[in-house]
This record gives sequence, structure tokens and C-alpha cells, in this order.
Amino acid sequence: MRLPRLDVLCLSVALGLGVLGPASPRVVAQSIQLHVDLTDAPRNIYHAKLIIPAKPGAMTLVFPKWIPGNHRPSGPIAALTGIRMEAAGKPLVWQRDDVDMYAFHVIVPEAAGAIDVSLDAITSDDSAGAGGPAASSNLLDLNWNAVVLYPQGAASDAVQFVPSVELPAGWKFGTALVSTHVSGDEVEFAPVSLTTLVDSPLIAGLHYRRIDLPTAPGMPAHEMDLVADSEADLEMKPEDLAAYEKLVAETGALFGARHYRQYHFLYTLSDQVGGHGLEHHESNDSAAAERTLLDPDLHLLYADLIPHEFAHSWNGKYRRPAGLATRNYQEPMIGDLLWLYEGLTDYLGNLLAERSGLTSPEQYREALASTAASLDHRSGRSWRPLEDTARSVQSLRMMGSQWSDWRRSLDYYPEGQLIWLEVDAIIRQQTHGKRSLDDFCRGFEGGQSGPPMVVPYTFDDIVRALNDVAPYDWASLLRDRVGSTSTHAPLGGIERDGWKLVYNDHPNAFTMAAEKVWKFEDFSYSLGFTIDKDGKLDDVIVGSPAYQSGLGPGMKLIAVNGRKWTPSVLHAAIKAAQGTAAPIDLLVENAQFFQTYSILYHEGDKNPHLERVSGEPDLLNYLLTPLTK
Repeated sequence: MRLPRLDVLCLSVALGLGVLGPASPRVVAQSIQLHVDLTDAPRNIYHAKLIIPAKPGAMTLVFPKWIPGNHRPSGPIAALTGIRMEAAGKPLVWQRDDVDMYAFHVIVPEAAGAIDVSLDAITSDDSAGAGGPAASSNLLDLNWNAVVLYPQGAASDAVQFVPSVELPAGWKFGTALVSTHVSGDEVEFAPVSLTTLVDSPLIAGLHYRRIDLPTAPGMPAHEMDLVADSEADLEMKPEDLAAYEKLVAETGALFGARHYRQYHFLYTLSDQVGGHGLEHHESNDSAAAERTLLDPDLHLLYADLIPHEFAHSWNGKYRRPAGLATRNYQEPMIGDLLWLYEGLTDYLGNLLAERSGLTSPEQYREALASTAASLDHRSGRSWRPLEDTARSVQSLRMMGSQWSDWRRSLDYYPEGQLIWLEVDAIIRQQTHGKRSLDDFCRGFEGGQSGPPMVVPYTFDDIVRALNDVAPYDWASLLRDRVGSTSTHAPLGGIERDGWKLVYNDHPNAFTMAAEKVWKFEDFSYSLGFTIDKDGKLDDVIVGSPAYQSGLGPGMKLIAVNGRKWTPSVLHAAIKAAQGTAAPIDLLVENAQFFQTYSILYHEGDKNPHLERVSGEPDLLNYLLTPLTK
């Protein structure tokens, strides 16, 4: 349900934890009891049993479809299997709805007060709504939406669950849920609403480490729960531990309030499961490469992951676009304001990574230059406004790389960073440095500390809050940035901050790390394509020299000027062609046929960087200055 305009109303999330004493028998009797057997996690299958209170007659149960944070109908319905229903020990016949694949109809017999449901979730391709497995031989990630059914039409706040799990032998776990009883590998949790259950994933593993982050007196506790495929991958350098401690302090200084009672950084380090980051009120579910804490390149590429998801506790979970604040998990979400939900969080994630010390100012600038150059060469922006990438998230989310430059992808993330960088620069200029976007974050997303709640907002609310910080025609600026087409990215923030985007033959540090880790080469700003380690063209920029020659995504490069293709051979050919009239000849295989394409390009290698503008104030330096000592 799309909510009406809610300027003041706060939608409280019924957490069901409160004082952590035993739940009353009445609460338990009216709750859905859920037990998840995770002992088969290494085979990527979870077994669940539910006892669902019911009344005699027709009943419809639904499987969560629209999952918060995924912004699309990503509920893994195809992975739901082994469904059986019974009452009083007798099997019941159920039938899937012939239109809604997420709904199941069943007749509850007379005198039955509940039905027993068993089901399995195949998790080999559902890592928190992303691709890849949710478990490996040594660890698992349980997102509860994959193993629950609930009565159709019920509000998720109103449905109570009593969850429990059985873990593989010897595994330890982390979750924001409060455990009430642990016996061996069996864990029982306090009753919670369905909202809180889905909002509280659980990770577990044979190799587990818990780190308590020091906090000031009176602050909620902050805990890091790490699982990995080996003990060695759990090692954290002292400077990283200090950075995560500083991250907690920086968010407190930035927002001025905390909308959780305790917070868990759930961090999975594995090459065997799907990489992802998913936000929650009282935890974040982040999965990175197994050597992220040890390898400098991986460290740089994943530095903003935890800060991004942590910032979502304020921006996305507490303050949420009205179109995403739905009553339950069956009602469609509307993502037109994702350029704030995700775009501002992209801005904050990178900023908090730098302010906390996870990245350096130079690394921040190199990453920003890489983002700006990519978007400035996005040919699809000539026909598709940014807002449409947000509205189209459900169709764009899992698309591959081919023609992504022309189609556009989830650009509301990185382009949102550029937009909010520009907003920050305008505020600083309008107020002569007295105020910044930090003040907007504190006023719009700070509020009163306390348990999780949802405060929806509209476009008009955003404009009003910005005007409270610094009067300006924010409505026109934002509508232009998100609603109109353009041949270039919004680089106003970089320019107002006293910098400019330039290109030279010196490698970009962020891109170089990405090329090394993800095994590809980026020739976007010279020839106009990216290419994987096997020579396949991942994407070709429409209008680029490569595109003009006839090349397209999916073709495979075989040779360069008559010599077998390697990255160094192609770089050498680009350098040799610089300042000449000679073409660069590429022998390419396309669906078992071979052809030579001649590219007319003579400007050498081009890599993006930020360069100071002489005589202009360096506002970026003020932006990157930590708020805490």
C-alpha cells in the first residue's frame, strides 16, 4: 500500500522485546512458532517448521515477496520447496493461487486451532536477495523471509513469531535477536513481530569472532560478529579495529541520535557465498571476499560496505520514502526516491569510511574520480533520467553487464553520491562555511534516540528540511538532477569543492585495485570498453571509438595488430597509435565467426583523477575532516 503523505506521523515498529523477561503464555499461544533446522546449511538447504494459529475454514498463507532493502519483489519463491501442511496429525491439501505465486490456499478443518507447516528453502542462489549461495561448508547467512509464511492481509507489525534454530555442530552465531535459551546447538529467541524477524538476519559459522566495540556511557552496545571460512581470515589489524570504533563515534556526531537499542555488525568473509550488503535497523548483513581484512586491494574496494549499511539505520530504516514504507511484504514498493534512500547513503558510506580512517583522503578522491568518470561517460543518460533507474529497480537489479552503459543500471546509487556532494557544496557556499549537509543529516535523520521506528517522508519533506538548513531553490535543483536527461554527469559538487575531473595515463588507484581483484581491464575512457581476463568484452560505450568501429558486448578479443591479445599488448598499441593516423586493428570472435575491426583512436591511455583548481577554496578538505577527535 502506498501511504498517504505523512509529514509528522511516525509508524512505530512493534519489536516485541521490551523488557527481556519470559513471554506470557498468551503471547506465545497467539504467535507463529518457527523452528529452522540449519544443519544442512553446507548443502545449501534450510528446513523449517511452523505452527500457525488458525480458525476452521478457508485460509490463505503468503510468502514474503517485497523484501526491504532489495526494493523489488525478490522473495525467493522459486527456492521454496518441500511444502507440507497438516492439522492434528492429518495432511491437508493446499493449492497455490493461480495468479499470485506467493499465496497458498488451504482449508482448516473443524476443531483445529493451528496448522503445522514444513518447508525447505534452497539457498544456493539467494544470498540476501543477491546472487550466489547463502552458505558454505563452514558458515551460513539466514534471512528469515526465506523460511516463513504468514496470514494474507496481515500487517507485518501485527504478526508475532517465536523463532528458534538448530545450528550445525559447534557453530557460533550472531544476530540482533535476543536469545532466551541456548542448549548445545539449539537456540531459542524472544518473541518478535514479523517486521523485526525479517529485519534481524542471523549469521553463523565454525570460525566465528565477536568484537565488542567500546562506546561512551549510556550509549547502546555495538558488537561485530564475524564469520569466515578460516580462522586466519578473521584477523583484524589494530588500525581497522580503531577505525570501526571511530565509525561508531562519527555516526553519533553526524546524526546526533541512535534508533536502536543495540547494534550488530554482521560480517561474512568468504569467497564461497554471494557478496552483498543489506541494511537493518539494529544490524547490517554484509558479505565480502574472504581476505578483505588482509589484502590491501580488497580492503579498499570493500571499505565503504559496513559504513554504507550502518548509515542505513538512519537513512532508509528510520527515515524512509513513503512509497517504501509498506504495511507488509506483499504490497508493492515504489522507489522513486531511492536517489535519497540509496544515493545519500552511497555518499555517506564513502564519507564515513574516510572520516573513520578506513580509507585515506587520496583513496576517497580516486574512488570519487572513478565514479564521476563512469557516470560522465554513461551514454544511456541521454534518454533515461536518473529517477527512472530508481522506478525500474525491479527490472534493472539483476541484469548483466552487456549494454549496461546504454541501458543504465542502478545509477541512483553512484549518481546520488554526486548529487548530494553538490548539495553539500551549495550549503557551504550559501552559509559561508557555517553549515553543511551534516546539518541536514542531523535534522532530517537524527531526531530522538530510542527503539527502531519508521518515519516516512515525501519529496516536499526533503525540500523543506534542506531549506531549514540553507534557503535555496532545492526543488528545482533536485527535480533537474533526477528528472531530466543530460549528456554529462552532475559534476557541480566536485567543481564547487575546488576540484576538477581530469584524465591522464597514470592509473587510477581505485580502478587498478578493482581490475586486479575482479580480473578485468578498463579501457572505458580511451577505446570505450571493459574486457574480462579471457578477452570477452563486458560492455561497450555507445558512441565510443570501439562502438563506432562495430564492436559490441559479448564479442571476444583474439589479437591486437596481429599479436595475441593481452592487456599489456593492447596498452602498448594504444600508446603506439598516439599522435599518429594509424588505426588499432582488433581481431575479434563473434559467435564462432572472426572479423578484424579497425579503431581510429590516437589520444593514448586515459584514467580519471581529481585535480585541484588553482585559486579556488578546497571545500572537499573540510568535507573529509572527521567530526570527532
